[in-house]
Amino acid sequence: MATAGSSRRRFLKTSAAGVSATLLPAASWGRVLGANDRLNMAVIGTGGMGTGHTQRLVDRKQAENIDVIGVCDVYRRRLNNAMRMIDKGSDSGTMEYREIIDNPDVDAVLIATPDHWHTKIAIEAMENGKDVYCEKPLSHTIPQALACRDAVKRTGRTLQVGPQGTSDGNFWAARQAIADGRIGKPVWSQGAYCRNSRGGQFNWPMQSDAGPRNDPAAEGYVWWDRWLGHEHDLAPKIDWNADHFFRFRKYFAYNGGLATDLLYHRLSPLMLAIAGHSGEYPKRVVASGGIYLEKDERDIPDTFFMMVDYPSEHTVVLSSVMTNDDTWPYVIRGQYATMEFGNGIDLNEQGVWSNEFRDKNQIETRTVQGEDGKERQEPARGQAAVHLNSVPRRDHMGNFFDAVRNGDQLACDVDLGCSVMVAIKMGVEAYRQDKVMTWDAEQEQMIAT
Repeated sequence: MATAGSSRRRFLKTSAAGVSATLLPAASWGRVLGANDRLNMAVIGTGGMGTGHTQRLVDRKQAENIDVIGVCDVYRRRLNNAMRMIDKGSDSGTMEYREIIDNPDVDAVLIATPDHWHTKIAIEAMENGKDVYCEKPLSHTIPQALACRDAVKRTGRTLQVGPQGTSDGNFWAARQAIADGRIGKPVWSQGAYCRNSRGGQFNWPMQSDAGPRNDPAAEGYVWWDRWLGHEHDLAPKIDWNADHFFRFRKYFAYNGGLATDLLYHRLSPLMLAIAGHSGEYPKRVVASGGIYLEKDERDIPDTFFMMVDYPSEHTVVLSSVMTNDDTWPYVIRGQYATMEFGNGIDLNEQGVWSNEFRDKNQIETRTVQGEDGKERQEPARGQAAVHLNSVPRRDHMGNFFDAVRNGDQLACDVDLGCSVMVAIKMGVEAYRQDKVMTWDAEQEQMIAT
């Protein structure tokens, strides 16, 4: 939907790039923000998550010195709603994402499209000098994730991936404690994300008037071919299917189901704590589960388990069940102690390694005399514990603002996001192919065995 304004934007972008090319390397063509500069943002994908992000960005306008100056969606109703939210006039919305990334006034984009579009838009935005906040998961496929990682290195742009748990100060405290050896070598960990519902998970409401056959100006118009992305081999070309459009998380064609939507949230902060800010690529992944109760059109499981073995000799066990919301907490188990998460983190010693735990955590063992006259040790073997406070942190979006303006360390940069994506996608394929997936680190590809 080209307009006079968008043509002018393209002209300005071309002109600006031509001037900058004589002064700066390609990776620096985007505007360089100072600490006090207004950060102009645009949102690409304004469904449920994108709408929530848009409203929160608008609400933070004054406090954070930001502005949302553009929105993009291929569904007219959602686009019109987002345009009303940002209140920037009729030229502020488009169905063509390239108009957003071609606009020289846009400093950063937030990508909240379905998963299969994440990295194509992110890479093109970075190549056009934009910084990127990308909703989780980073990608739909492993090659996409690797390409996005390489694009960040090539362009020098800032990219934050969206698992907000990585901004939880508990995991930053855990990272330091593990790096200091306070629980010994981590050996196995757990995380889970479970729900229950009457209507079936991801069976979100559908609008009966929606579809590609409407007038493009009509509220119900959907640019279906663009949403599929089949011309870029992002998803297969199929006829209009409202269930696929409104309930895309039920289908492997567009995402990885419970693994990419929910378990990406759990593995990311665990790996931040255990392996550090670059994460770790897996060695081997297995998975199990099935469609036990939600037997509708979906092809994703309603019950999913995966286990990830890492070269550093550590295993993570993950669970996501949509038919019972009983769950288990985050736990990281080391040789000396078990780490549990709550209001801060608690380190509870392993009795057989109490000497090492107490040495690493500077716990004094005292000899006391009981009422029976017998001497005993306090704390008793296996009873020593340490409580660590959470590290004060900005929220995930605030961390992105600070990284763009000041170069602050991202909570989930592309290295962590990519390594987690590889493990999660290997879990998806282990389930789908009923095989064990291993990682060839040299070739950077998964192998079914």
